[in-house]
Amino acid sequence: VVTMSHAGYIKSQPLSEYRAQRRGGRGKVATAMREDDWIDRLFVANTHDAILCFSDHGRVYSLKVWEVPQGSRNSRGRPIVNMFPLEEGEKITVVLSVKEFSDDQFVFMATSRGTVKKTQLSAFESIRKTGIIAVALDEGDYLIGAQLTAGEHDVMLFSDAGKAVRFAENDVRPMGRTARGVRGMRLDDGQSVISLLVAETDVLEAIAHEDELAQQAHDSNAPERSVNRLSVLTATENGYGKRTAIGEFTRHGRGTKGMIAIQCSERNGNLVGAVLVAETDQIMLITNSGVLVRTRVDEIREMGRSTQGVTLISVDDGSKLSGVYRVEETDAGGLEALNDDEAELGNDELNNGSESEAEGMDNASASPSDEVDSSSDSDSFTNPDQSEE
Repeated sequence: VVTMSHAGYIKSQPLSEYRAQRRGGRGKVATAMREDDWIDRLFVANTHDAILCFSDHGRVYSLKVWEVPQGSRNSRGRPIVNMFPLEEGEKITVVLSVKEFSDDQFVFMATSRGTVKKTQLSAFESIRKTGIIAVALDEGDYLIGAQLTAGEHDVMLFSDAGKAVRFAENDVRPMGRTARGVRGMRLDDGQSVISLLVAETDVLEAIAHEDELAQQAHDSNAPERSVNRLSVLTATENGYGKRTAIGEFTRHGRGTKGMIAIQCSERNGNLVGAVLVAETDQIMLITNSGVLVRTRVDEIREMGRSTQGVTLISVDDGSKLSGVYRVEETDAGGLEALNDDEAELGNDELNNGSESEAEGMDNASASPSDEVDSSSDSDSFTNPDQSEE
């Protein structure tokens, strides 16, 4: 069991430390957490699986699970920044677990200036200790997100101006590692992309189908849901936010300015985060003064795109909400959301489920005229002078 905290502490623990429990058990604490930290990522992996660590500088580093320091449930782990030769100011922002580097899986990336890129996962199989380029960045740009995909999912980008664009992942063709990518979202001066969401298309279709059944049954006689309803939770710097059904974000072509996700009025301020959540999830809100609030998703109203939202956290004068995060389970109960084929537990068995870290959207057409590369004949530009060290 590998855990990584929001503050960047990583450790591994033998799966045998977590005996399987019947549904409804109290679970075990997975790691000791300070009040200002929490589990950001938790997954079960074999010792020879790979962990890809993407930095905001557009580089990717790799380590095997067996290289992650083992710790007890009462230890915080080791700072991940001490495991790689990071440049000054460089931060690890995304951690992905990989069992197999196959050609039919991809890494989908997005930058703060609205550039997106899709690269075959197999391109990251051999990574030197000093890291390699994952995406070429212009000066002042930085990587804001990366997700593993099957190449056929829906993608959403959110800007700090409260706009969102949704398009089909297959509108972005695969490119080499050192390519700069293509335009995913058009931004006005001073705006930045702050969130990347990717969701599996079949999950979205199942949700849409059950929504249709519920409407036909006039809700009161609707059958019980077999799919946990997903929605987009948005939060603004002044502490306001809301949930919005994914279906309200219609698909458009990539490279557009997008649609309103939340009103960024004087009351609300700029959008600081968007996460894909299920009704059973919890979220963590954090301010720039270090105040944390953890709350259940089902306590937040679901509202339309053009609304301002409700109060999520009361922000003191001079403080701003700086981020919103979906919280991973920190006890053994959270292992129900992980695959149970990773290890033998005698006659016990882990409940198998799916992480609700999926993230959202689908279809549109790409135009070669909106490519970010300076190359005129290809949107997979490689700079021959660019060192990969």
